Amino acid sequence: MVTHAGELYVQRRAGFTRDGLGSAAMGVRLPEVARQFLSEQHMLVVGGHDDTGAVWASPLYGRPGFVRADGERRIVVDSAPDQGDPLHGAFTPGSPVGAIALEPATRRRMRVNGTVADGDGGLIIEVDQVFANCPKYITPREVEGESPAAPAARRATELSTADIARIAAADTFFIATGAFPEGSSSTDGLGLDVSHRGGDPGFVSVSGPGTLSWPEYRGNAMFMTLGNLHLRPECGLLFLDWPGAGPALHLTGRARIDWDPARIAACPGAERFIDFTVDEVVAVTGSALRWREV
Repeated sequence: MVTHAGELYVQRRAGFTRDGLGSAAMGVRLPEVARQFLSEQHMLVVGGHDDTGAVWASPLYGRPGFVRADGERRIVVDSAPDQGDPLHGAFTPGSPVGAIALEPATRRRMRVNGTVADGDGGLIIEVDQVFANCPKYITPREVEGESPAAPAARRATELSTADIARIAAADTFFIATGAFPEGSSSTDGLGLDVSHRGGDPGFVSVSGPGTLSWPEYRGNAMFMTLGNLHLRPECGLLFLDWPGAGPALHLTGRARIDWDPARIAACPGAERFIDFTVDEVVAVTGSALRWREV
């Protein structure tokens, strides 16, 4: 497993050593169980950056089979971000991409990081890293149906009252992060990763139209997301409307890790906090799927 300086810093700050870290098995090839898992998915969340370098997370939808493995090192996705999505047109050959396949019904998830081989009408991803995560903090849901709608977008530089209410009631969101390799100073070498955060509704608190925060609970001790944020605070958040009636809420901005012991002690189970400052909001209407809790 390749561990960069940011991950090492967070691991040591959290009191871990490198020996025995992590509960996820990371590889560079897709085993048969991973290929089967991908073929069963209705949704894939991808992370990328736009032409300004801003990092975003976006959902891709389709019927089972729309995501599939082509051998052990390549994934084919028969979907791409629609018009109005902040990542529309962002994936070109050589672009870094992170992805997470999360199956709420069984609470399984798998993360894939790599580069885009082709982004014309869909995505072909050349795999650099693949690993499964523990099923913590995932609310069980299953697909109830489709809700096709023409996507449209609302852009803003701060959260609306409706946005704040959506976030405050959320039990799940996705976060896209990236870190520059040593010696790199442009997004050309930006490695990207997408992960998931979950908790009881209200675990994300909003303190104003441009700021929100959440506690970090114990996970797999790999600290890929936090390691990336330590090196590069720019990141993207995605809040889905699981019932399918409202817009997908995309945020891009900057995150800071707070290690304050007093703040942590006031939140049972928390090991640190993340404070996020909003740079831009994109609300994309027209969810392709409706989910229900099970």
